[in-house]
Amino acid sequence: MDKFIIKGGKRLHGEVVISGAKNAAVAIIPAVAMAESPCRIENVPNISDVKLSARILTEMGATVRWLGKNTVEIDPTTIHTNVVPSELGRKMRGSYYNIGALLGRCSKAIVPLPGGCDFGVRPIDQHIKGFKALGCTYSLNDGMIEVSAKELRGAHIYLDMVTVGATMNIILAAVKAKGLTVIENAAREPHVVDLANFLNSMGANISGAGTDVIKIRGVEHLKGITYSIIPDQIEAGTYMAAAAATRGDVLVKNVTPKHLESITAKLMEMGVTVVEYDDAVRVRCDGPLSKCNVKTMPHPGFPTDMQPQIAALLSIAQGTSILNESVWENRFRYVDELIHMGANIQVDGQVAVIEGVKELHPAPLRATDLRAGAAMVMAALAADGTSEVDETIHIERGYENIVEKLQALGADIRRVEIPANAVSRAM
Repeated sequence: MDKFIIKGGKRLHGEVVISGAKNAAVAIIPAVAMAESPCRIENVPNISDVKLSARILTEMGATVRWLGKNTVEIDPTTIHTNVVPSELGRKMRGSYYNIGALLGRCSKAIVPLPGGCDFGVRPIDQHIKGFKALGCTYSLNDGMIEVSAKELRGAHIYLDMVTVGATMNIILAAVKAKGLTVIENAAREPHVVDLANFLNSMGANISGAGTDVIKIRGVEHLKGITYSIIPDQIEAGTYMAAAAATRGDVLVKNVTPKHLESITAKLMEMGVTVVEYDDAVRVRCDGPLSKCNVKTMPHPGFPTDMQPQIAALLSIAQGTSILNESVWENRFRYVDELIHMGANIQVDGQVAVIEGVKELHPAPLRATDLRAGAAMVMAALAADGTSEVDETIHIERGYENIVEKLQALGADIRRVEIPANAVSRAM
């Protein structure tokens, strides 16, 4: 295991290049299983969740070749099973996309229930609702879910809540179903659109992605293609917030500014200068930060995956801010870590009241999950002194070369390996 040692108080400045979107890649890689010839995926983020997605296909028989750290070629024609290895599948939430992809490939999937960050129950009831509407039956045995259909048939599906995972999984299953599938109350996130664009490039017939009604007309064949994944909205937002937290001046490159509008709006409300270019944004903060209220919402609202990062920023803003989490029920577990640094935060259920303090103090910190870990790094960069962030394995599930990228911006951060015997003593 590694930890980060961060000496804060330094203003971030320079340029950072954003990697491909994690949340798109972990759905697109399983989707390759439906192709009838090899696919080459470019702009793949070099992170552990993506490597795990590719390894799952390898274990199922696919031929996977990395043509560099951000390009992977996958030949799915050698896949010989519809069972996702339990040990691998339990390590990440995105493993459930193999259900939709395998249903599209062979009308049957056996997949472990999802893992990933622990900040609340991860029900897949809306996924199941969609699969049942398409003609599937399902059963649960020893933590594995088995979904199968004699024939996938198009259906009209209304999701009881806006859910990215169910929207994308149903799209995958419906691509080769007979007839028309309509998903209402669908998620509109950029990675939903990216998955639809990928599948359409393969020969699928999907319309309406990016709106709340998506229509999928089933096709018989999907061909192998070369495709480049969109930039990561949340990674970009994290570096934008880090620039603001350190009163920095950072050009965030390889982004889609429209995907960042809700983040940009809140930063500007706090007094941060954000200038948009065609494929970049420049974030500059010269003065004090102002309070603001934030409520996480499905896209195009403020993303829940940016909630811990904005909390870290609000903790050093002048005045009292209200942060309302409307997506996950247990995503404030990281607050105690910020309080250790001197933050003044009160949590009541899904609402955090944040009274800004003049400064944060260095402290030993823990990355309780992926995005909370990014917030801890941000807070440590803003504090004047040396902090340590443990359990960084969570952070590197979703941020490619985070240490190297921050170092290039002038941060004093280094990765240190924790000896195995020290880990065992701590446990």
